[in-house]
Amino acid sequence: MRVIAGKFKSRRFYPPANKWPTRPTTDFAKEGLYNTLMHQIDFSEVKMLDLFGGTGSHSYECISRGCEDVTYVDQHGPCLKFVKEISKELDIENYIRIVRSDVFKYIQHCGIQYDYIFAGPPYPLPNLSSLPIEIFKHNLLKKDGLLVVEHDNKHDFSKHPFCYKEKSYGQAIFSFFEENEA
Repeated sequence: MRVIAGKFKSRRFYPPANKWPTRPTTDFAKEGLYNTLMHQIDFSEVKMLDLFGGTGSHSYECISRGCEDVTYVDQHGPCLKFVKEISKELDIENYIRIVRSDVFKYIQHCGIQYDYIFAGPPYPLPNLSSLPIEIFKHNLLKKDGLLVVEHDNKHDFSKHPFCYKEKSYGQAIFSFFEENEA
């Protein structure tokens, strides 16, 4: 895995392979996503939430592009340990808040709003389809904020009232959400 652009461009990192419970976004899919996002987001002014953060790939990408306020959420101990190590290596500890929590519990209790939320849940997660509903229900997204959910073709968010676009990169599909004024 690598950082696509910014001050850490081309920086590679290697999570442990043994019993690693994540499905990291491929470099191909991540590059496509961030090529789209760079026209929508000024990362230097964004408060970002990385749900199901796994390896921290999206957190590093946003920080590399200028974001100084990232909250990373995951519940798997080795993932948190890995992200802490990489954060120290990159000297970005002041820019990332690492939270060990079940994502759905975090959503219910965090009480913070974000400009950009990325969610990369496990594709077979039984309640994946409720993720955008919970995020909007608990008001985690700021006005004019953007939510991106990564999923596979077994999930379809196109009928969700706030989903306005989908982009596919191989097996990965990114659904884009923003709360529109009714």
